Amino acid sequence: AGYPGVRAALLAFQKAFATRPGGAVLDGRDIGTVIAPQAQAKLYVTATPEVRAMRRWKQLTARGEVIPYEDMLADIIRRDERDAGRGAAPMVQAQDAVLLDTTDMDIETAFDAARRIVEAARVRHGL
Repeated sequence: AGYPGVRAALLAFQKAFATRPGGAVLDGRDIGTVIAPQAQAKLYVTATPEVRAMRRWKQLTARGEVIPYEDMLADIIRRDERDAGRGAAPMVQAQDAVLLDTTDMDIETAFDAARRIVEAARVRHGL
């Protein structure tokens, strides 16, 4: 399902953004495989569905939204299944992406790990 015209326009915009002078940081489920397969630093950031659901639930409840944790978890599992199984740009880890599992990390630790991965790629590519 979806809107192929919208997807094509977004794809062109994202690809142009990814190749801007000075570099760019993009986040999404098909960035390293479809949008910017030539990127010199790729991270595949993940965490268990339970941890991701808890993080999102805390974020939403802090804003005053009321949603049961179980509904949030079911939604995340459904989205993962849909995105992994879709025909156009499925969610998969690029072969040259570094896996960053943030399940047991707080935000500061995850940020530091991501920064170190990007710095290592910059050194590797002489940037």
